[in-house]
Amino acid sequence: MQQSVEALVKVLESYRGRDKVIRTVCYGSQLVGGVLSRKAETDVSSHQLGKSLLLFSASAQSLPDSCYVALMHVGCVSKEEDTAVRWISVLTNVADQLYYPCEHIAWAADAELIKVKSDKWWLLSTVLWGTSLLLGILRSLRVLLLLKKKLNRHESNGSASSRSQLRRQMRGEVLSVLSSMADLSNAIHWMPPGFLWAGRFPNWLVGLMGTVSSLIGLIQMNAGDNDQSDST
Repeated sequence: MQQSVEALVKVLESYRGRDKVIRTVCYGSQLVGGVLSRKAETDVSSHQLGKSLLLFSASAQSLPDSCYVALMHVGCVSKEEDTAVRWISVLTNVADQLYYPCEHIAWAADAELIKVKSDKWWLLSTVLWGTSLLLGILRSLRVLLLLKKKLNRHESNGSASSRSQLRRQMRGEVLSVLSSMADLSNAIHWMPPGFLWAGRFPNWLVGLMGTVSSLIGLIQMNAGDNDQSDST
């Protein structure tokens, strides 16, 4: 119990950690609210609670995200050894850098801070977000292939610690794929009607996909902190 509390405190101490916790709470509220709001009208208390949670989730998610994600790969792209991974990282970073200004313009338009229509800016933001997620999935799959080859070479002449580290990296990439796929499913849902399953997700399913992605992000963040602690 104490270790869990300490891990939560460590997460909340960082700007990135607080964003991830808020994101988890928002999508979790949408998940629970979506389930409760589907109950029969006779269950008034549960139905109203569900509506309140959905309203809270919508209000919180309408705020613009912080820009730390867009800066995560800056300065790191050049360190990639594989050409395909390096170029995918470059394109991902470009999509991320373009996404946040578009999202902030859309948010400012909805808040009537600027006199432009927000619809096109939200659509552009969603397209850029989905592009970044798709590129992230391709990058993780490529990295998994490279790690698999490296692990096969280490099976014969590598140390146990190096094999263990490679397996941890592979698990991290698998989690990244699952997280990005969950977010990508929501991104497609928010596209204009007629595009794949756009607009067909109920609130609880949007909340579920977002919650899964957010929890994976928290797990990865905690695992990264533990790896740094072990290496020091």
